[in-house]
Parts: sequence; structure tokens; C-alpha cells
Amino acid sequence: MRKILIMAASMLYLAAAANGQTTVARGVGASEDPSSLVPHGPPHLMKPACRQCHIDGKKPVADYSSNPECRECHLPDGRASGPPTAPAIAAPVAAGANPPHAATSVQSGETIITQKMVSIPAGPFWMGNNGRGADGPGDEDEQPLHQVTVEAYSMDVYETTNAMFKEFVDAVNYATPKLWKNGVYPSGKANHPVTYVSWFDAEEFCRWAGKRLPTEAEWEKAARSPDKRIFPWGNQFDPMKANTPQYWMAIHQNDTADTMPVGSFEAGKSPYGLYDMSGNVYEWVNDWYTQYPGNRFPNDHYGAKNKIVRGGSWYDCLSYGCGLSSPTYNRSRFNPDIRNKGFGFRCAKSAHGRAKSTTGQRGEP
Repeated sequence: MRKILIMAASMLYLAAAANGQTTVARGVGASEDPSSLVPHGPPHLMKPACRQCHIDGKKPVADYSSNPECRECHLPDGRASGPPTAPAIAAPVAAGANPPHAATSVQSGETIITQKMVSIPAGPFWMGNNGRGADGPGDEDEQPLHQVTVEAYSMDVYETTNAMFKEFVDAVNYATPKLWKNGVYPSGKANHPVTYVSWFDAEEFCRWAGKRLPTEAEWEKAARSPDKRIFPWGNQFDPMKANTPQYWMAIHQNDTADTMPVGSFEAGKSPYGLYDMSGNVYEWVNDWYTQYPGNRFPNDHYGAKNKIVRGGSWYDCLSYGCGLSSPTYNRSRFNPDIRNKGFGFRCAKSAHGRAKSTTGQRGEP
């Protein structure tokens, strides 16, 4: 029922946009153009909590600085609003750990970020949630909170960049992503995550690199750790710690929203030291979209039809009422053939053979 309501809201929104009533257009796969990402819009598309302050979709009539639900869209009073500091260039990885990456891009002369991996120990963690509460409506597919145990593995510290993907393209004569011209990625974007890659493209790259796509459980543990945190940096949403729509609204640069160099948000790292596990680009994982153990909500999209993307993006579907996309437990699903301006990936590697995940109990320990 909830999916039907969201689809209905989407159609109403698109009709309003066609009539010039709004310029808001957020949603993964909903548009090929970046949105204006303004925090308010047509009243029928706003969540009930938003309408308490945004009467008739207008400027808020109340002080929102202390309300957790408002921090999805609004920067709290007194918070710095400047762009984050550019990341330090990563040191080269040990020989044989990954395919070699040049220190300087031959294409543009940019100093490029070198990929490296971090080890994540075996053991249990808590996956999913029992309802988002103040974090927004979310989706029923995120439920319930359940314990999962994974074997030891390693994950890429950074999302796969254009420069990294170009090495793969050149090595195996692979087709280039959309927006690349004559085999060349867009100028100045060597360190931006590669986009317009399908699940199959991501899987091919990881195999070439001697790795694989992470499982959904591996991805969530790497982002969340065993302490059940909501965001990679903790339990409080902060628009200045990830490349999300809320970040661009906070710095008042909605019209320039885009991907950013990987590792741009030092304070947004996960407990294991991985960058951009919230925002920048959604990341393909290995799994088909299936129901969690103990989930009581049917979904026609479950099964071997859609692959999962994780982590949120520089734009999301907040305007359609689906909730904030940057929590560590957020799930999205798409046909594996889809290529999108907000889709990318990173790779993983098993410590001893292929990592497996086993489901344990649900609920709190």
C-alpha cells in the first residue's frame, strides 16, 4: 500500500512540475537531471512533520533548529556551512594488493587517489531496524532489526573512481560509461566516483581487480559496525558529513549539486575508516533484493529480479516521501541493467575464500 501511495505522490508531483508549480525533482532513477533540492515544495508531497512548519508549502513559521526530523533538510543554527576540506591523497597500496594505479592521471594531470582496502573482522552485528521513528518513514523492507554474522573480509576504502575505472576500460577494452567522450572521463573528475555503471559493469570491474562486490550484510557492517549506529559517524544526522542533498541545501549551492572527490568528508568516515558510506553515490552490492528473516511485509519486487544499492547519493527520493537515504540500513533496489548518475560501487575481498553470512536472532540482545 505504501508503495502505491508513493507512486501516486510521484505522479501528482510530475503533473505539478509540468504545470510549472514546482521545481523540486528528487528521486533515484526518477530524472536524468539534478534537482533544485529546495527543502519545501507542494504541500501534498510533504511529510506530515514538514507541514507542521511549512504551512501551504511555504517558508517555515516555527523554529526548526531543535527538531531532529527537520535536520533531514535544514542545517541547525550556528553550524558552519562551508564546503569540506579536500581529502589527503592516499598512500600507494602494497604491491600485489590491487592493480597498480598511477600517481598522476595521464588524461588530465590530476593527482589521483589510490585505492586501498581495510580489513573488517569476523563476527556478528545488528542489521536493519525496527522502524525509523524520527529518521523518517523509511521502507518496510528495512525491518526487522536482526543479528547477522559475517566472516572476515576486506573492503575498498573509497568508492571506485573514474581514474580507477579507466584503467579497467583500457586494460580489457571495456565500453565507457555515459558522459565519457572518446574514452575519456569528464575533465576534473578523475577522483569522482564512476557513475552510469550497471551491476554487471561493477561486477566485471571487481573480478578484473581480483575482488568481488560485497554482500549486503558485509556492506552494512562496514558502514555501521556492531554498535548499531544509524549513520557511519554516529546516530545524529549531520548534513556536513556526507555528500547528500541536505549538504548542498546547507551550503546554499543546490544548483551545483554533483558527485564529489571520494574521501571528501573526513568526519563522515565509518568506524572502520571507509569513506562515503553515506552519500556521494549509491553502491551496488552482490545480493538480490530479498526479504529479511522475520519481515512480515510482502513486496512484489522481492526475488531474483532486482539487485540492491546501498548508501544513498548526492540526490535521493526525499520528495517522494521515502525518507532520508543516508542511514546505514537504507535499502534500494533496481534492475541490474540500470545505469544512473547516482550509481557507483566499491569492491570487497574475502579473507579466506568467499565470505558467507548467517542469520541469527532478531530483536535486541
